Amino acid sequence: MTKIVYFSGTGNTLWSAKRIAEQTGDKCELVNIGTETEKEKITIEADAVVLLFPAYAYGAPIIVNGFVKKAVFKTPYIAVFVTYGTSPGGALAEISRLLKRKETGAAWYGRIPAVENYIAMFGPQKQKTIEQRVEMQKNATEEAVRRITGRETNSVFSFRPVSAFVSLLFSLGAKIFYRWYRVTSDCDGCGICVNVCPVSAIFMNEGKPSFTKKCEHCQGCIHWCPKRAILFARVRSGTQRYHHPEISVNEIKESYGK
Repeated sequence: MTKIVYFSGTGNTLWSAKRIAEQTGDKCELVNIGTETEKEKITIEADAVVLLFPAYAYGAPIIVNGFVKKAVFKTPYIAVFVTYGTSPGGALAEISRLLKRKETGAAWYGRIPAVENYIAMFGPQKQKTIEQRVEMQKNATEEAVRRITGRETNSVFSFRPVSAFVSLLFSLGAKIFYRWYRVTSDCDGCGICVNVCPVSAIFMNEGKPSFTKKCEHCQGCIHWCPKRAILFARVRSGTQRYHHPEISVNEIKESYGK
């Protein structure tokens, strides 16, 4: 049994998780971190564990950090992969430091390039760039499968002070970013944003979404809104959104049991 544990907002990481499950040849179970963190105790027991998550500001998302700290891993082998747009930064180093405090057995750490989806800073990507990055993700995911099935091991340099500092600033900012989300009159109250939120940080209030401090700033709500009615920073109504072209909104919702 291989357990594939992941966190995903726009579907990039979910796509790689599903691809790995299809290609490893093992009996696999997909575990969504967003559905696990509220549990009093988290135990991940398997012959092999694969942990996948996106890089947020050179580090791991807050929810992923909290999950790794809380979880008990009972496995002789763990493979950790970070999906990233602009740069993976020190995300792997961050998780490596946490796992070294636990008995997780042999480990592999790898990087999977994907489409940059933080349009609040980097803006929307050109279609040619999206196509190139999707192909890069496909190739890197297939390479990840080979590493996993071969039970390969490596290590990462865990001292990344600049990345750690940037990640810390982001994690502090994420606690207040929810206040800056805005909803336009184009919102029709469909509730998709509520259903795709990995941490249930959004609720409907008089037919419109309201945002709470539980927000992880994954921006899934922005990207999946069919009306482009959710705005943040430089994201305007006309700004092109993105989600992995082979992941549907229903797959995201179903991954959270919604």
